[in-house]
Amino acid sequence: MNEVNQIELKVENLEISLIRKGYEPLKIVDGVSFEIKKGEIIGIVGESGCGKTLTALGIMRLLSDPPLRITGGKILFKGENLLEKSKSRMRKIRGKEISMIFQEPMSALDPTMTVGNQVMEIFKIHLGLGKRHALSRTIELFNLVGIPDAEKRVYSYPHELSGGMAQRVLIAMAIACNPSLIIADEPTTALDATIQAQVLDLLKRLQTDFETSMIFISHDLSVIAHIASRVYVMYSGQIIEEGPTEDIFGAPIHPYTLALMGSVPKLEDVAMGRGRLTMIPGKVSGIGERVKGCKYAPRCEFAFDRCTEFVPPLYKYTENRKSRCFLIASEHNTMTQMKTEETLKEKT
Repeated sequence: MNEVNQIELKVENLEISLIRKGYEPLKIVDGVSFEIKKGEIIGIVGESGCGKTLTALGIMRLLSDPPLRITGGKILFKGENLLEKSKSRMRKIRGKEISMIFQEPMSALDPTMTVGNQVMEIFKIHLGLGKRHALSRTIELFNLVGIPDAEKRVYSYPHELSGGMAQRVLIAMAIACNPSLIIADEPTTALDATIQAQVLDLLKRLQTDFETSMIFISHDLSVIAHIASRVYVMYSGQIIEEGPTEDIFGAPIHPYTLALMGSVPKLEDVAMGRGRLTMIPGKVSGIGERVKGCKYAPRCEFAFDRCTEFVPPLYKYTENRKSRCFLIASEHNTMTQMKTEETLKEKT
């Protein structure tokens, strides 16, 4: 099987805009491109409000239109553009071929239905199973995702479950039809550290067992480092750095990624009572706030004149890495580039 056939999902120059009567469309997700191969886990990381969740909802065709609308790009799933699919076809794809694990399980689950019935509905709608068979499959799933007393828990309502247990129900719903792709949107944010680790291990095991591709979205760098093989860093609606996880976290090359890494406390420093966290000055530009040039330039300690005048493209840094930064551009002064790279490495 060649590499092209291994690609499960390819997003090309995706644009999502805010549509307001009497105003020009305002881009919120701006030219995002990435791909995921069969059986691979990729991570999308960035601060809250950078467009991670909107990108996921765009892939699922779940944006509230209006005011949000996909205004450009392609979403190729197994070679077919999802943006050309009818609403009825997308309803069949969602849940069966592509599923999503949402951030807040208590908001995602219907409080008026037992969790068992909510999973059973998936089997009935997508696989046409009868009630008895659907119940049996649901109990099997609950056991698979580590829900104790599965035969009893299927009759529980969401409010009767802990946060970790409710998240396991969402995972069960996501894998019910053995989809080709799962999008996990901050699935461990509301959980304590112990439960978070259990859920991450569960997702990784299920992904390996079923060879499911997974997009894992998080603002937590440690979570992404634990689960993803490749990382896409987002800032203000754009991909600003991408590459293998080990390379990104071992030696970040974009100033924003570097600053993110500096804001994470190191265990050995905490234990010894030493070290200071890096603060990123300023704030992410708000919706409707136009920034000329690089969107990160107002907060970047390495910014120079060109950064505030022009938008940098994604430059190829190595065979597997890219960065949206003029500092690595070949046309920039070589000595300045070398000095900057040395500074970045020292800070890591």
